[in-house]
Amino acid sequence: MKKSVLLFCICFLVTNINYAQTGFEVREKVGFLAAHHAGMAHLAQHGAFATELSYVKKLSGEQSWHSYYRQPLVGGTLFIGSVGNNEVLGRFIGLYGFAEMPLVKCKNYRMDWKFGTGCGYTNRPYDPISNPKNVAIGSRLNAMMCFALKQTFSFKQSAITFALDMTHFSNGAFKVPNLGINLPYVSIGFQHFLPEKTNKIKPMEIFYTYKHWQPSINGMLSFKETMPIGGKKYPVYAGSLSLRNYFSPKSGFELNLDIISKQALLNYEPMVAKSQLDILQLGISAAYLLPLNRFNFVYGLGVYIRDRYRAEGPLYIRLGCRYYVSKSMSAFFGLKTHYAKADYLEFGLSYHFNRQKK
Repeated sequence: MKKSVLLFCICFLVTNINYAQTGFEVREKVGFLAAHHAGMAHLAQHGAFATELSYVKKLSGEQSWHSYYRQPLVGGTLFIGSVGNNEVLGRFIGLYGFAEMPLVKCKNYRMDWKFGTGCGYTNRPYDPISNPKNVAIGSRLNAMMCFALKQTFSFKQSAITFALDMTHFSNGAFKVPNLGINLPYVSIGFQHFLPEKTNKIKPMEIFYTYKHWQPSINGMLSFKETMPIGGKKYPVYAGSLSLRNYFSPKSGFELNLDIISKQALLNYEPMVAKSQLDILQLGISAAYLLPLNRFNFVYGLGVYIRDRYRAEGPLYIRLGCRYYVSKSMSAFFGLKTHYAKADYLEFGLSYHFNRQKK
């Protein structure tokens, strides 16, 4: 299932966008393992070092929406590196797609906000015999996310870049243990672009409604494994009713009534008898939407209004991406967390009602 992360990135980078200028970037990163849980205190043994090789494309106006973001950058990155403990946590290889949105842009300088998502692989997951100390990662294949604040100093077709980023690996509790890995990095990189081509601007097909509240219904399926290690995998069924509004071609907002049935809660306090109604959770969440034509990034925060057992606290975070398959249907992939602890991965479909033209 976690290959769906890469699928979304490929859809975004290949099928959805046409470009004018391409290039590459080499980046060296130095950081450390952030022990966000007391059970991880023994894991941070030394620094984390990584190399990233990126294929970069500069959106320079072939489609009309490129100008809304002042020519952002998108691309794909190969991550190779360590995460702070080679013996226990191993080394990681990752592949993720990203977008860099300009916050400040001058003639030879730009500051960007970067968000990327994809897959990561480690050679040293938890094993009860050969690697019992790895309480952070229970599977070889994991979801990967990267958030960064990046500065670029350009000269001709090349540039020097500096960045602060947070890189995250987790399998979304699909297999325990799964405390997850969070890595603050500082980095320096070198970019080079091929000569720019001139392209005719194409009109943008609009897949959502601007300045109008649009109702949607959403369905989601996932799986979650609970402690003890080696226990049963439980399905997660969820749905939501949403109101979504795009205020401009580059910003949107949504409100959700979330309905969640985590079957793993049947195993919480196992001596207490429970029904399906007992484990039903209701939440209200809000999210900021960053649209890139068909593709949207989603940053959300929610609070439970019904959670009988309160096993994970009152607040939850949702980070993910949405892809409009058509004007009335979209697919969603995301990670639902409680603070720094992953709850489960989300794979869903949405149907959008009463769409009105701009």
